[in-house]
Amino acid sequence: MGSLYPHYEEENYSSNTANLLNPEEFRRQGHMIIDFIADYYQNMEKYPVLSQVQPGYLAKLLPKSAPNIPEPIEAILHDIQQYIIPGITHWQSPNYFAYFHSSGSIAGFLGEVLSTGFNVVGFNWISSPAATELEFVTMDWLGQMLGLPQSFLFSGTGGGVIQGTTCEAILCTLVAARDQMLAKVGRENMGKLVFYGSDQTHCALLKAAKVAGLECKNFRSIKTMRSTAFQLSAESLRTTIRLDVEAGLIPAFLCATMGTTSTTAVDPIRSLSEVTKEYGMWIHVDAAYAGSACICPEYRHFIDGVENVNSFSFNAHKWFFTTLDCCCLWVKDPGALTKSLSSSAEYLKNNASGSKQVVDYKDWQITLSRRFRSMKLWLVLRSYGVENLRNFLRSHVKMAIRFQQLVESDNRFEVVVPRNFAMVCFRVLPTSLKKEPNGCKIESGNIEAKLIDQEYANDFNRNLLETVNASGKVFMTHTIVEGIYVIRFAVGATLTEDKHVIKAWKVVQETVDGMLATI
Repeated sequence: MGSLYPHYEEENYSSNTANLLNPEEFRRQGHMIIDFIADYYQNMEKYPVLSQVQPGYLAKLLPKSAPNIPEPIEAILHDIQQYIIPGITHWQSPNYFAYFHSSGSIAGFLGEVLSTGFNVVGFNWISSPAATELEFVTMDWLGQMLGLPQSFLFSGTGGGVIQGTTCEAILCTLVAARDQMLAKVGRENMGKLVFYGSDQTHCALLKAAKVAGLECKNFRSIKTMRSTAFQLSAESLRTTIRLDVEAGLIPAFLCATMGTTSTTAVDPIRSLSEVTKEYGMWIHVDAAYAGSACICPEYRHFIDGVENVNSFSFNAHKWFFTTLDCCCLWVKDPGALTKSLSSSAEYLKNNASGSKQVVDYKDWQITLSRRFRSMKLWLVLRSYGVENLRNFLRSHVKMAIRFQQLVESDNRFEVVVPRNFAMVCFRVLPTSLKKEPNGCKIESGNIEAKLIDQEYANDFNRNLLETVNASGKVFMTHTIVEGIYVIRFAVGATLTEDKHVIKAWKVVQETVDGMLATI
């Protein structure tokens, strides 16, 4: 079979790839890939937002084994266009409103390119001094932007580290909290340690506990209520802790959340920290989604009381225009992390580390090796500046407010919980559904009928979301709170504009019109 790319005959192409880092070949292919990505962004709206492929589609299209001889980049890019892009759910699409976004930017993308190009493995200072020092400088910059206390910064008594994801940040802080408490009560009491969150806390906490060897039965998922916007109340926490103490257990760790995944609820940090202080507990604030908003003065109040917590993290790869992965974690006491996570071997010893005058980030994380993540964050901060970054975030909030107003203007719908940031939780109201389920007339005080009514409304909203997503025009996701099926509309993709928000609402309305017409 003849080559599809005759100007790259096998012998000629093989000679060009003999040097795997040939500068001219790198330049040629690099230009092609940058153009490919630029075209992808330019044509993003031509693709269905949610991938329409079926499980197992790709194995049927690709060869059964890897090629024995080199293939030209032209052939590879052709196959990416033909086979890979149809299987991508387009997170950067302006019509993507699902989960929490992974917002990108030119600076974030090119910072990733630089980081990958240098390809350093900065596990300790000497392995690449610039990688370490740029990270702690950038983390201090960002901590100042957020209004974190000096006690969390290297310029104070704390410090920051870039983890991969929130799951890693929670695991690191949970392990530090575990060991800190066991140093007081004895390691034989590990089975008595209790860790706390709300029923809205991210599932990463329970996963981290499993990895850390804690008893899953000792996780307290404290109930929250719609009437209090799904916040974890200090009184509920105190009551739960008292019961545990009376049972001979040891409260050790609380994960409070600023911007929960389901509804962006915000736990009251100050009042919760007052409770944890009574029991000598570690309190971590998971601000994975909404932490970035604190660079705007009007949102800083959401973390009032942060000076009383032990650690704080947010994902710059969610709503801060920095490509995945980039979770920023600050701790008041870096020594608590390094006592639990440090590793040492003869082949890692060096004069700089021995001097105790440098940061060795390998001791601040689970893994030894680490990427040069600070490069992309540094580029984002420098390329856009604080004021522009604030305005980008505010524009997303403004678009979410616009969507909220559209929902509230249609009496068939309701906003289920108050909007805090750039996400709106909504649904079609049970009273908007003409058919009375199972012939049961809904009457005031008829609890059984109301439950049936809610179940019917949940099914309707579930079908609504599935139909909307199947259209490929927009993509949203859901949650369930207090038994209510809720559609989540999260604004945050970098390319999203007002017109996309209005379009999404029209898709929802038209879909509901069609569904109601069949009832």
